[in-house]
Amino acid sequence: MTRAAGRPRSRPLVPGRGVPGHRRDRGGVLRVARARPVSVALLLAATALAGCERGSSHGPDVSTTGPSGCPAVQAGAEAAVTRAERTHVPWNGPAGGPAAVPGKAIVYVAQTMTNPGVAGVAQGVREAAGVLGWRVRVIDGGGTPTGIQAALSEAVTLRPSGIVVGGFDPASTSQQMARAAAARIPVVGWHAVASPGPGAHSGLFTNVTTDVGDVAAISAQWVIARSHGHAGVVVFTDASIPFAAHKSELIKKGLAACPGVRLLAYENIPIPDASTRTPREVSFLLSRFGSRWTHSVAINDLYFADAAPAFRAAGRKGSGPPFNIGAGDGDPSAFQRIDGRQYQAATVPEPLTLQGWQILDEFNRAFSGRPASGYVPPVHVSTADNSAGATTWDPSGYREAYRRIWRG
Repeated sequence: MTRAAGRPRSRPLVPGRGVPGHRRDRGGVLRVARARPVSVALLLAATALAGCERGSSHGPDVSTTGPSGCPAVQAGAEAAVTRAERTHVPWNGPAGGPAAVPGKAIVYVAQTMTNPGVAGVAQGVREAAGVLGWRVRVIDGGGTPTGIQAALSEAVTLRPSGIVVGGFDPASTSQQMARAAAARIPVVGWHAVASPGPGAHSGLFTNVTTDVGDVAAISAQWVIARSHGHAGVVVFTDASIPFAAHKSELIKKGLAACPGVRLLAYENIPIPDASTRTPREVSFLLSRFGSRWTHSVAINDLYFADAAPAFRAAGRKGSGPPFNIGAGDGDPSAFQRIDGRQYQAATVPEPLTLQGWQILDEFNRAFSGRPASGYVPPVHVSTADNSAGATTWDPSGYREAYRRIWRG
């Protein structure tokens, strides 16, 4: 995900005082005890009704977990997560396309190179350019609106063969995008708009990303499967970025599919401020929710890097709870935290290097007067059990496939 100036965070939900008739298992997750007298059953029913406004920062007092799990939803979630955790995935991208057009120059405009996802894709672009014999220049927008606008202005002035919008909304640079269009410079986005593929309204030839709906869905399903349908969840987002805000809303929707899952807080922390704000916010959330906070989902793994000191100071074990999953981007530090069981249990990684190669293949199609490939990588979930010590999600087959295409 991307870094940009943000808005003030939403206030966390006010937790309930707990529900009689519940107990905690060894993982700290609330369970429903055996049948109690009628008065307790009535109290449980009233509590469930009070919690119906799930996800509202101004909602009523709710318990951390619902009165029951969600067996059918849980079964579907477990099946989906099992599929997503597979590591031997055959290449399902394009098998044909135009031969390489020689001598092209690409400018990669990065929203900020301190974002590991943006930087990882830039590295993939450089790698693929070496195969094509193209030149690449990276201009860092520094994570601010004015910096990004200046970076894209510089890119257009250079009159390259193509420009990459690396992790920011092209609508925020409408004047610069108009100049690129007037100069007939094709623009390819990465995480630039909410949907993958071509989008005439955005001014992009195409947008390269996994499907945000799939990423959000599998993140929520992982929580449901991991918690057996009983969880108290905090969601971390950056609402200043349309792509991130859309993703986190979809995550909330996915969590709401299970009545036994409660959204404790929806934390809006702009990514450029994450290193300073996240430790404070996590300390506050720990003091407010305590062991009722069992799981977290963040739109970017970096929130958990910044949260680790607060978890450690509070005496929380690195192996959880809370059990944390990043809904992007799967940078090397995230894999290291997962493999070392240090305050992150899973990630839904983007195949960053693959996407760098795909970006240059899309440019090659644009230069050849061909339509975009329409390829969308499938989602994957990485954990300590399936990453085998890797520090990236780098599926096999794409390098060979693109080399064959470009050879003609």
